Amino acid sequence: MAKELKDMTLEELWELFPIVLKEYRPEYKDWYVIEDACISGAVGEEHIVRISHIGSTAVPGLISKPTVDILLEITDDSNLESLKSALIGIGYVFSPQPKNPAPHMMFNKGYTPEGYAEKVFHLHVRYSGDWNELYFRDYLIAHSDIAEQYGKLKLSLQPGFEHNRDGYTEAKTEFIKIHTDKAREEFAGRHTPTTYQ
Repeated sequence: MAKELKDMTLEELWELFPIVLKEYRPEYKDWYVIEDACISGAVGEEHIVRISHIGSTAVPGLISKPTVDILLEITDDSNLESLKSALIGIGYVFSPQPKNPAPHMMFNKGYTPEGYAEKVFHLHVRYSGDWNELYFRDYLIAHSDIAEQYGKLKLSLQPGFEHNRDGYTEAKTEFIKIHTDKAREEFAGRHTPTTYQ
């Protein structure tokens, strides 16, 4: 019988869920749209400020881990325990993130004791804000040459960090910061809360 995920060490989890990179699939957009509706139905529109498809699967043509990253921005008065229960009810697993922005919550779907499911989601929950991930996504979409460079960087890192997610993420940080700063200049104010409320 397979060990439950909650009983595995970080090293065991990284072994079971290695860094896998795949060519872009147009279905990622469909996965996001369906999951957006599922999340909205569970959480309730009145608690949602904005839901966004972020990460590499949101950038057409970009090689990526086959994981759809979603940013869920909630109202300041949201009941966090009710939110957590609602998301667990639609198949998400709660992952506390004390280092992430408030309310320090992330949820995952698609991780099983046998490995990855067909569809994998990371749901990042935050209060509304002017988030870097939105700018970086937009910059890669607008600048295909930079997206291509980012894809090559990821491919170069994958062999050395196949079983070390933290190391893989850290190794991309400088590239992401440089281009997020450029994106904030080019798209200044695009994602501030006042522009979409």
